[in-house]
Amino acid sequence: MSTVKNMNHSEAFREIYASLFAHYGPLHWWPGDSPFEIAVGAILTQNTNWTNVEKAIANLKREKVLRAGILHKLHTNKLASLIRPSGYFNVKAKRLKSFLKYLANHYKGSMTAMRSEDMAVLRKELLEINGIGPETADSILLYALEKPVFVIDAYTKRVMARHGISSEPADYHQLQELFHKNLPRDVQLFNEYHALFVMVGKDFCKPKPRCNGCPLEAML
Repeated sequence: MSTVKNMNHSEAFREIYASLFAHYGPLHWWPGDSPFEIAVGAILTQNTNWTNVEKAIANLKREKVLRAGILHKLHTNKLASLIRPSGYFNVKAKRLKSFLKYLANHYKGSMTAMRSEDMAVLRKELLEINGIGPETADSILLYALEKPVFVIDAYTKRVMARHGISSEPADYHQLQELFHKNLPRDVQLFNEYHALFVMVGKDFCKPKPRCNGCPLEAML
């Protein structure tokens, strides 16, 4: 296999995806039974791991409150107690409440109505919500609303920098633009690609890299 240094960006992006997909196969992200649950998960996963988010969502389901209208009316303190496993629960309860208020005021609590809006409009609106930054906003857009936007996270930044595709530090939007310019704007492709970055980042491309056996080892 050619190294990344000998490829243009489009070739490098295709080779990286092919290598990761061959190793991991389809990952079927994002886990969730509904677009609303996915949006809630995207907010809860800030600064924690997915296992903790699953526990928090399980609490919401057990109490039968994982619906936009019910959560919107639920007292913030009660919401915080239910999402305690996700960490920073008081902060995240306020962020969820801000998102729920936005969803109620702009789209009458309907993720279906939200999905019908233009992506650029949605992204601007989401970024205006307290506590929602680019990564969370784009996760909601891609995974909950099926909009073709690439999610950039710490794993993605690390892999791309180590393989010489991006400078370090590259900011969120610079790196995102590389994906948008060099890949088809396809929801399923962006979905799988981001999930694959998460997996290789967890398994191999850690802060202290474990390159032996990495599906991208030959591209260094």
